[in-house]
Amino acid sequence: MSPRRTYWHLEGSERVPTEYDIATSRILYYAGRGFEVDLPLSDWYRTYQADSPFQCADWERFRDPRATTYARYVAIQAGQESVVDALFESIERADADRSQSAAWLAALEQIVPPARYLFHGLQMAACYVGQMAPSGRIAICAAFQAADEMRRLQRFAYRMAQLRRAVPGFGDGARQVWEDHPAWQGAREAIERLLATWDWGEAFVALDLVLKPQIDRFFGGAFARAAAAAGEPLWAEILASLDQDGAWHREWADALLSTVEATSRDSRAAVEGWRRRWGSLAGGAAKGLESLLAPPRG
Repeated sequence: MSPRRTYWHLEGSERVPTEYDIATSRILYYAGRGFEVDLPLSDWYRTYQADSPFQCADWERFRDPRATTYARYVAIQAGQESVVDALFESIERADADRSQSAAWLAALEQIVPPARYLFHGLQMAACYVGQMAPSGRIAICAAFQAADEMRRLQRFAYRMAQLRRAVPGFGDGARQVWEDHPAWQGAREAIERLLATWDWGEAFVALDLVLKPQIDRFFGGAFARAAAAAGEPLWAEILASLDQDGAWHREWADALLSTVEATSRDSRAAVEGWRRRWGSLAGGAAKGLESLLAPPRG
């Protein structure tokens, strides 16, 4: 008997496996056969993963359009981070924050510090989607997405630290703004409901197809344009760099949805129901965020 190749599960492929194929195919040992030991956790996975209305005939049909492996991810992010580091250094050298208008600084204080809570919620939701995903390829995408959300949180925290040099105490009331400011309550409700959504299919749809695209559209669109108009083109460029992560998140999420809908009519119906359920929450979150950039009345 001839020895088996290390990627034996790809032996039937009609082409030579790529690095992505080898590194991401069938890496979840329990998928399809269950856990080796029956524990209370097994019931959770049966209920919220295996019995989810979000089903696919073969989850391995899904492919990340970017074919992201760990090495590829590190290379992409290293390039982006070097650019962002240079932009932050330019902001500090110019010391432009001390000459910003009071109105713009007030707007920044209502957005930048409390946004950290929002991004942390998105990061935790992505972790849950990855933890419950029935395919290693989906889990990998979700894990890198969670890392991207942490990147965005850290960059906003760094911007907050810069602004504290010009405005002592900048962001000290961030938690109160997040918990009480009317403009943030739509986003806060949506995130808190998302973090208590156990079905992995609904969590994926709510996060990646409904809520997060609306949030990303604000930070990469309206907020970035407002920053440029306020005389902060470097901060606008940083926001654009962070938005590149969101573009990939939307790309892989759309690819997963297409894979599922191509094999399961019932899943298509479930997705439509979840879209309707979460649409109003996402719309309210987006409307509230946009109001933070509205000029003060009177």
